[in-house]
Formats: sequence, structure tokens, C-alpha cells
Amino acid sequence: MKVFFLAILCAFITLDAFSQKEKKTLVAIKTVTPPKMDGALDDAVWQNVPIATNFVELQPNAGRHEKNEERTEVKIIYDNNSIYVGARMYETSADKVAKELATRDNVGNADFIGIIFDTYKDGINGTGFFVTSANSQFDAKYAPNPNGNTEDPNWNAVWISKVKIDEHGWTAEMKIPYSALRFAKKDVQTWGMNLIRKRQNVQKQLFWNEIDPKMNGFINQEGILTGLEKLEPPVRLAFYPYFSTYVNHYPYNTAGLKNTSTAVNGGMDVKYGINESFTLDLTLIPDFGQVQSDNKILNLTPFEVKYNENRPFFTEGTELFNKGNLFYSRRVGGSPINFNAPYNNLKPGEEVVNNPTETKLLNAIKLSGRTSKGLGIGLFNAITNTSYATVEDAQGNRRQVQTSPLANYNILVFDQNLKNNSAITLINTNVNRFNKDYSADVGGLVFNLNNKKNTYNLSGYTMMSNLYGPGRATQTGYSYLVSGGRSSGNFTWNISQELVDSKYNSNDLGILYNNNYVDYNLNLQYYNYKPKKYFTQWGVWTNTYYSRRVNPAAYQYFNQNFGGNGTLKNFWQININAHYRRQGQDFYEPRVAGLMYNSPENFVLNWNLSTNRAKRLSGGFWYGDQWIANNYGGRGHDLELFYNLRLSNAFSFGEDVTFSPRKNVLGYSTTDGAGVPVFALRDVETVENIFNLKYTFSGIMGLNLRLRHYWSKLNNRQFFNLQPDGLVGTLTSTDFNHDNNQNVNIWNVDMVYVWQFTPGSELSVAWKNSAYTNNSLATQNYLNNLSNTFSQPQNNNFSLKILYYIDYQNLRKKHKV
Repeated sequence: MKVFFLAILCAFITLDAFSQKEKKTLVAIKTVTPPKMDGALDDAVWQNVPIATNFVELQPNAGRHEKNEERTEVKIIYDNNSIYVGARMYETSADKVAKELATRDNVGNADFIGIIFDTYKDGINGTGFFVTSANSQFDAKYAPNPNGNTEDPNWNAVWISKVKIDEHGWTAEMKIPYSALRFAKKDVQTWGMNLIRKRQNVQKQLFWNEIDPKMNGFINQEGILTGLEKLEPPVRLAFYPYFSTYVNHYPYNTAGLKNTSTAVNGGMDVKYGINESFTLDLTLIPDFGQVQSDNKILNLTPFEVKYNENRPFFTEGTELFNKGNLFYSRRVGGSPINFNAPYNNLKPGEEVVNNPTETKLLNAIKLSGRTSKGLGIGLFNAITNTSYATVEDAQGNRRQVQTSPLANYNILVFDQNLKNNSAITLINTNVNRFNKDYSADVGGLVFNLNNKKNTYNLSGYTMMSNLYGPGRATQTGYSYLVSGGRSSGNFTWNISQELVDSKYNSNDLGILYNNNYVDYNLNLQYYNYKPKKYFTQWGVWTNTYYSRRVNPAAYQYFNQNFGGNGTLKNFWQININAHYRRQGQDFYEPRVAGLMYNSPENFVLNWNLSTNRAKRLSGGFWYGDQWIANNYGGRGHDLELFYNLRLSNAFSFGEDVTFSPRKNVLGYSTTDGAGVPVFALRDVETVENIFNLKYTFSGIMGLNLRLRHYWSKLNNRQFFNLQPDGLVGTLTSTDFNHDNNQNVNIWNVDMVYVWQFTPGSELSVAWKNSAYTNNSLATQNYLNNLSNTFSQPQNNNFSLKILYYIDYQNLRKKHKV
């Protein structure tokens, strides 16, 4: 083990000849008269302004400079309120400009120009603003991670853009108010900056300051913006009051239950800039009823399903809170911690008639920012209300059972930027249930360190968790991760060790599938970014995993994975990978502590092909084969087919169909009366079909329709008992015969019309339709199940929501007038 860490340390401090080219510099010019925002660039204020040009390709031919007849020219001016970007993107004809319409935060099949500001010039954090040739806006925040930078596209700001297309190509103007940026209060400012252009039809991505794909990160490869003087950070205060109304219909057809119900909601989001660096985000009585439905599945694993976060407040500007992987935002307002309690103490004749699957979020706040010294501070707080289930007896008498107490969720983060694009972070999460149930506290240290040349990286974390509360002893657990390797160059590598002890638990505000393990991982990869005869770029990789249980010590599994991928000259992409897992000891599949299942050796081979997405019709497939050495000829297949057809710049649709049959596979089925796990030899068929349709009226108005049908049937063929003694981990035949076949159908429709009627303000109308069935009729085929799904009771929900943006600065100006 000492040799392991010594190798990482030696590599980390090794000096490397890897060099970075000199950074470009652009001077911004101050103006008294702002430009007219029409996308034309013919105002006098744009004359005699320094030009950023001579962009350099990142893809497909890294390092190649743009041609003069296809050049990019960008100018930057500013006044006391905003910074302005004027850009001319040359083409030899207007027909070469891709211009598919898309709503906000969607680029679609269109050219775009973008600017990324690093206002503190730390080479780590950035804020990006992009506009397409169809005037669709996209903005994002950029934060560091050990592999470079992550993009947070959920962050939104209020700014203005206009574009024009002509015979020379297209032009764009952006007005970015200072309220959309965070920067220090200094007389003279120097910012990091880069400019990005995408020429969609020829799949070219170009940067003003050259990006070397072999270097780790891209914010650190920015250019420099100077000439910014006497910028005054404004009072950043904005209100987002909302009003929403809902009509819901479900055919209960039961006395005492209404088939149709209505609701009216109101609340407000507030954004307040406490000073030039820190912002407070507050949501009061939030309403997330129009977010996309979850992709629910039949879960046959011993672990919970991790769902995507679709609620805007929890996706926007959360980069600080995601340090150390301690924050799974779906915990806030998620399933009550004692959801099953009402079912455990039912008296004769009683039944549970109502049991909410989510707790009610009352309010939440985020405070985040970064000082001029590079110290990032983040504070998150949310409160969820007490949750109750309703139990009713045969006479109609009802009683309530508490399933979750009032709970307070907290995160506190201190993140200090260091030299060489490095950072060190202290983070703590806490869930307080005020002695009505147990509480939880998790915290620790996160580090991400690079050498001077940014060619080697050492990263990881160390954490401690505490579960405490009335009537229970405090449970304290620990975990750590240490990872290091070469992060820049054609050939990169990484080696890591992660340990989670048997008492560590971060699941009250995070997500941890299991504890009590130590994992070792070695990654090797080689990428070539220079175009060859068939490929514009290609790469090969391999990684090795070895896992052991910590207490008591035992082998768990060994994985060897390898593969390659590349982009062809016609911009088709190809990928092939293989995965070998030797026989393992699975301590989780039995669902009973202290038992183990000898998981069989298996091998998986996958490959996929996707076509050029710039074409009107694009698509591809993914195919996988799995061989399972379980003495029953276990096999698995995965076939995914997907396409997208763009009928016009406004109208497109696409579909993604996945077929995943499993034949003669073994897995946990149930537990017999004596508490012994019963396994089953079974066949499983799963089909998921997702259809998307998009009609965009303009960059501020669009209609999106998403249909999803998920079907999975499970047929048990033979049952086995898991042996606890003697033949540990093996299965023996049993006469147990329980009818627990499953046939699951899940249907969802999400249709949303959105109109951004003024910058920052939005009207949305949504229709959500859903149905769910799970029965033992696992003999029908897919089409019969789809037909039966439509005949099942369905829930229909119609809603209207109006969100209005009120800017304090505009109110003050109007009051002065």
C-alpha cells in the first residue's frame, strides 16, 4: 500500500515538459451610448473597437486555424450597466448557416456563438452565455472536477440577444447586465475569457484562445479580457412571483372520493445579491407540478433507483453543494422515511386509504458566492412538513399515522481555490428531525490538486457520518477516496482506492447504494486528436476494478473492462466495449444480513453506431450481448434503436426504443416463512419506448410532447433456497412455488407549451397523463400490454402557471422617471 501512494506522489510532483501557448488578450472599450439591440452591428459604437479573431478548431481538427472567408470577429464594449458582445460569423453563403429553432437552454441543430467569463481569473470557475443563429439562448456555469470542468446548464440568467442572417453569414449582439455576473469591486479588472463558435453543418467547434484537448480542463485555457475600469456591481435583487392552477381527474368511481379535483397555488422565488460576490436564492411555497415525470422501472436489484432531478431550484447553481457527492437533492421533499409504518400495525378490518409518497417542501434557500481571494461559500437550507398516512376501518373511522416528522436540511460548504487550478473544500450536511426521529450529520474534506503544468492530479475526500437521536446510540462511520494520475496528454492514467466502513451512512441527504467495502481501480486511456485516414479522432481505454468487503474481510468481485471509440470523417461515431466479471461473492442480493450469494462469472460485449446529428435524419443503434456462466445457459441482449427527423427548422420528432430480454438468469425472488431467501431462475423481458415531438414557434415559444411506455414482464421458472451453512452462497432446489410473476406497465405523457413573454417571465401550460399496472399476467406480448395499458384507469392533470420576473433595478429606474 505504501508503494501505491508513493507512486502517485512521485508522479504528481514530477515536472513535465507539457507547455501551454501564450494567452490571447482582448481590450474592451467603454461606451456612453449603448448599442441598439437589433443584431445588425451597424451602430457607431461598434466602430474602432478591437477585434477578437483567428479562432482555432477543437473539433474535428484540433489546432487548425479558421479560413479567412469563414472567420469569426468579436468585439466587446461596456457601460455602467452591462457588457455588450458583437459578433460576425462569416460564411460563403447564408445557406451554410444551420438555424433550427429551439426554446431557451436548447441549442438544437443550429450554429452558435458563445462567451465564457472567468470574472475572478482563477482558471477554474466560469459563466457562459450562448446564442444560436435562430436567437435561442443558452447559459451555464462551469466548475472544477478532477477531470477538468463540469457544465451546469440549469443555471439561468436574464439577458438580451438579437441575431441577423445575411449573405455573408450571420451576426449576433448580446447585452449581459452586470446583475447576471459576480465580480469583485475593483477600479481596474482583468477577467479570464474565451469565445466559442459552433458551425453545425460541418461539425466544427472553434475557440478564440486555443484549447488543447490533451490538457486537463478548458477554463484554465482561457484568454484575457482587459480594459474593464470602474465597474460597479449593481444591487442584484429580483422577484419571481408565480400563480398556478391545476385540474386533476382520476376515475376512482368510489363513494366519498371525487374523480375531479382542483387546486390553486401561489408563491415566489427571490434572488438577492447580498454583495458583489454572494447571492441568496429563496423559494417560498414552491410548485414543481409541471416538471417531467420520472422514468420509473421494475427494480429487481437490492438498491434504490436514482432518479434525475427536474426541479429548477435544485438543479440551478448547485455546483458548490455537489462537492464530495454528499447531496442527492431528491431527498428533500422525497419519500417519507417511515413510509411503510402504516402497513405494519394494521388492526383487523383496517386499510391504508391515503399515504403520500412525497413530503411537502415548505421553503428552501441557497446562499452561494466566491470572494476575490477565491474562497467559495455555500449554504443550503430547506424545510419539509410533517407527513401523515390515513388508515380507515370497516365502519369508516379514520386515524392518522405519522410517516415523516418536520425536517430541516442543511449544507455548509467552504471551497478555497489554490494555485494551479487546485481547490480544497470543507463540507457538512445535516438533517435535523427535532427528536421526533433520528437525525444525521455527514461532513469532511475534499481536495483536488494539480501540479504546476496541470499534467498530474491528486484528488479525493475523507468523510465522517453520524446518525443520532432519542433512544439510539450514535452510529459513527468513515469513508475516504484517494485518486491520482496523469490528467493531460494523449496517454492518461489514474489509480484510486475508496474505502467505506460498515457504519458509514450518507443516505439522509445523499445517496449511497451500500457501505462496507474497499475498491481499487486502475484506468488507462489513449486518445489521438489528429485526423487520420478514417477517423477525425479516436481512443482506446481499459480499467480494472477489484472490490473487497471490509468487515469481515472478504472478496467481492473483480472486473476488467476495455473498449475504444472514434469519430469517422463523415462525423458518424462508433464505439465498442467489453466487460468481464469473474465469479464473485454478492452480500447484497440475498437481502438478509450475513448471507452471501456466489454470483456467476459473466462477459458483456457492446457496440454502437450513431450518424451525423447535423443531418435532417439522424439515428443509430446500440447492441449488447451478455453471457452468464450460471449452469443454465444464462444470456442477455440489449438492442436500442433511436432516430430524430427534422422536418423543418421548427418541427422535429424522434424515438428511442430499447429491447432488453434476459433468459435463464438467477436472482432474489422473495423470502419464505422461515426467513430464508428464495431465489428464482427466471426470464425477464423489458421494452422501453420514448417518443419526443417538438414544435418551436420562436426562440421564446415552443411546444414539447414526450410519450413513454415502459413494459417489463418476469416469469419465474424454478425456485431455489440460498444455503446459509456448509455450502455457503450456493443454491439448492426447493418445492417452494409462489405465484410472484410480474407484468409491469408504466405510461406517461408530458406535454408542455412554454412562452417567455418578457425576459425572465414565462407562461406555461401542461398536460400530464399517466397509468401504472403491475399484475401476474406475464404471458402477453408487448403489443397486448400496450393495448391493455390504454384501457386501464388513467390520471390526467392539466395546469397553467405564470411566472413573472421583477427586477429591482428596473423598478428603481421607473420610479426615478
